[in-house]
Amino acid sequence: MRAAAASSTGRRRPVPSDAPVVLYTDGACSGNPGPGGWAAIIVEGDTERVVSGAEPHTTNQRMELRAALEGLAAIPGRRHVHIHTDSAYVMNCFRDRWYEKWEANGWLGAGKKPVTNRDLWEALITQTRRHDVQWVKVKGHSGHVMNDRVDALARGAIATLLKT
Repeated sequence: MRAAAASSTGRRRPVPSDAPVVLYTDGACSGNPGPGGWAAIIVEGDTERVVSGAEPHTTNQRMELRAALEGLAAIPGRRHVHIHTDSAYVMNCFRDRWYEKWEANGWLGAGKKPVTNRDLWEALITQTRRHDVQWVKVKGHSGHVMNDRVDALARGAIATLLKT
């Protein structure tokens, strides 16, 4: 086990030294807003798991957030996690640390307006603090095998809502 890593609160906490979990996430929407789906592929060594779901009336951004949130929530304990996402919305928040400003400003964003999707952002941030997360940006619809698979799973989740 590595000694410790600084958390967002400044406290130090142990970080596991085992191999990282690789997480591929994607969200999709049929119409925006409209019925949406999300999916996450969790790869631990040679084991792969899928979690997915759908909502009848949502947005693409909410589904992207939900995919990352539920993927992280499905990983027990505290782990090194490499999250692959094609969502600039999610990626930019963590790369540029927008959430730190939101928290410091009472969850007000640009123009002093309430942060959109605060409920999901807060839950996702909680999950990222539980794990040691490294964000990896993937170009969407570019032939990346795992991103294409998770995209198909998210779209498939929408299809479960549309069946009558």
